[in-house]
Amino acid sequence: QVQLVESGGGLVQPGGSLRLSCAASGSIFNINAVSWYRQAPGKERELVASITSGGSTNYVDSVKGRFTIARGSAKNTVYLQMNNLKPDDTAVYYCHLVTVTTDYWGPGTQVTVSS
Repeated sequence: QVQLVESGGGLVQPGGSLRLSCAASGSIFNINAVSWYRQAPGKERELVASITSGGSTNYVDSVKGRFTIARGSAKNTVYLQMNNLKPDDTAVYYCHLVTVTTDYWGPGTQVTVSS
């Protein structure tokens, strides 16, 4: 059984930083991409950043230059480094893993940016 677990969320002041981690357990084959999504209260879930199996990355315009997605040294781990956080970044952040045949979601981790 594959499980995704996010960690690293919390409360941070504007301008601060957080690093989110997504760890996948279980047998996973043929990963196409891992992405971070977020959903703020009253808003639709949006794609924040993604990284393909080949290492290509993509970001939503609002986080370009502030967020970095990267694979960790541990197997099946992906990080989202978030710098210069803004109140508009407040949301539940979800990890999403896509393989050739299926996809998985984590339960999410809350990020709150507030003074």
